[in-house]
Amino acid sequence: MSEQPSFPAELDRYVRQMRYGPLGVAGQERLSKSSVLLCGCGALGSVLAGTLARAGVGHLRIVDRDFLELNNLQRQVLFDEQDVAEGLPKAIAAANKLRKINSQIQIEPIVADVDFRNVIELSETTDLLLDGTDNFETRLLLNDVSLRLEKPWIYGGCVGAEGQTMTVVPGKTACLRCLMPEPPPPGATATCDTAGILGSIVNVVASIQAAEAIKILSGHLEAINQGLTIIDLWDNRLRQVGTETLRDAHECPACSGDEFPWLEGQRGSQSVILCGRNSVQLRNQDAISICLEDLAKRLAGTGQVTRNTFLLRLTVENYQFTIFPDGRAIVGGTDDVTQARSLFAKYIGY
Repeated sequence: MSEQPSFPAELDRYVRQMRYGPLGVAGQERLSKSSVLLCGCGALGSVLAGTLARAGVGHLRIVDRDFLELNNLQRQVLFDEQDVAEGLPKAIAAANKLRKINSQIQIEPIVADVDFRNVIELSETTDLLLDGTDNFETRLLLNDVSLRLEKPWIYGGCVGAEGQTMTVVPGKTACLRCLMPEPPPPGATATCDTAGILGSIVNVVASIQAAEAIKILSGHLEAINQGLTIIDLWDNRLRQVGTETLRDAHECPACSGDEFPWLEGQRGSQSVILCGRNSVQLRNQDAISICLEDLAKRLAGTGQVTRNTFLLRLTVENYQFTIFPDGRAIVGGTDDVTQARSLFAKYIGY
């Protein structure tokens, strides 16, 4: 019987992973020194965070703007009912779980909305950007910053039983704007509000994203998928769409390095309808800071007010307002942006 290879003691927990030939000890050591920005820690993001933490990625920076609700648990595998009851932001709840899974790595939770004002700072010290979001505005922003900073990123999206993913390596592959020069117009594509979503497709797509991340971070760019993968679990279909010629064929302005409108704040809205939530996020164009304690005192008597370190909630009539210290607000009970703004002005008013 051949003798099993020995591994450094500090890597003992990854022994099964290191025995996979293409990874080995050298690849694992590279993983342990790598840093990832995960944008969004909902459905895709929670699978990505858990998988990469267990794989030994050294530094996970998790940025999410949202808080937990009971209907998240159907597909957001990192969380449980206690997290919902505690009213925690997803980034904080994720960090609490991940530190129990792997105490050897650094988990950095940030409760914020990724936008053109903060994405450079969030990205520049990381090796890879991961898409755990639910909207194309943020994805096109990640595409811009990936190309500007010459850092790879991995797109993923799911709705119904179908999902897709694409790995972008600047200078090596096509980018998202090669494939999609403009985001789909409102109402043009199905959402989890209109088409629903199966948790199983989330796990499949996020697992492919995680595998691509491990290839990149361990130094195996030659193994990445250089096309768009589309999977339909209900009809049992898997398609690979080649993207190798897109960049040259369409003379992509993003790949040329000449045009980054999402990164420069020329594109993108301040209001976002949250998928599957009957909620709208509102954000002030100017950076502001809110004292939640003072706001709670001012709103006392308006409705039911609860507060923790990370957010304040006001429930009044059939609406729920969630306010964050960075000035963002989520208005629950409507998916109409105009109505959400009117309700916010009526009850909150800052």
